[in-house]
Amino acid sequence: MFTGLVQNMVAVQSLETRDHGKRLVLSVGEWPGNATVGESISVNGCCLTVVDIDHGELSFDVVAQTLQHTTIGEMRIGDMVNVERAMRADSLVGGHFVQGHVDTTAKILIVDRANGQWRTRIESPREIDHLLHERGSVAVDGVSLTIATKSEGWFEVALIPETLARTTLARRLQGARVNVEADSMAKAVAAEVARQMQRLGISANSMQKTL
Repeated sequence: MFTGLVQNMVAVQSLETRDHGKRLVLSVGEWPGNATVGESISVNGCCLTVVDIDHGELSFDVVAQTLQHTTIGEMRIGDMVNVERAMRADSLVGGHFVQGHVDTTAKILIVDRANGQWRTRIESPREIDHLLHERGSVAVDGVSLTIATKSEGWFEVALIPETLARTTLARRLQGARVNVEADSMAKAVAAEVARQMQRLGISANSMQKTL
């Protein structure tokens, strides 16, 4: 579990094909200093397990399913990524609860920097569109954000200078793809509603017609 408050930006050292999928190596320098093999670290919003530590480098094994549902397989040497260690039980939760289970990737549609603002419009794939709403939480490349505007097929976030300085989102321009994770609470509520509708024999289509 993470908070979506990025702790560092680090560079991709290598991404090599292995029998299981790929081996990702990040050049982290002295961060975080006391990492251990087996701990979970969020890499651009994806929860990965440290499998090796060597002279300022952290290695992770990335399986095929993770490569299919995230942007990790598209990374290149030198790319900067957002990293965050798993939260402690006594941590302050300044963002929101982020599981590190990326739901899907999405394309950045527009980056609007007019009038001193930075607003990024991101497509909202059908599988998560119903989980996103204005003023709700969303994780984009592991960054906890609040949805500023929501419309059919897209949502918009407003990025403050601190976020732009401390994360990779300033580098994510029109056409780039990002990892998106919907709020876990929204997913839990949606799953329970779907179960109760199924129990009562109510279809989603009939509910939409009623509304």
